[in-house]
Amino acid sequence: MKTGRKVSGGKYRKRRKKKMYELPGQRRQVRLGIEKRKDKRTMGGRKKTFLLRANMINVKVGNKIQKLEIRNVLETPSNRFLARQNILSKGTIVQTEKGKVRITNRPSQEGMVNGILID
Repeated sequence: MKTGRKVSGGKYRKRRKKKMYELPGQRRQVRLGIEKRKDKRTMGGRKKTFLLRANMINVKVGNKIQKLEIRNVLETPSNRFLARQNILSKGTIVQTEKGKVRITNRPSQEGMVNGILID
């Protein structure tokens, strides 16, 4: 049988349309560049901060956290094409002046980039 149909061959009808809050938002990819953020109003009048571009990363070095500049995107384990486009996502390995750093958060949803040294 064709997919999306009942055993009898009839079509499934949608129960209702999606509400505005159920619709997906615009997909945001954080790129390497001069820092740029965007605020979006959410339910209840709250605000979410989205990171669109970043060139700094918070890295734990010893017992202190340092803000380092990202020089280059080396690799992205989830998708090798993202590294070519200089897109920052969770798990991406970037080059800084202290060495290689792995991004440990989801920068598109948190408004900052955090990582740990892997050298």
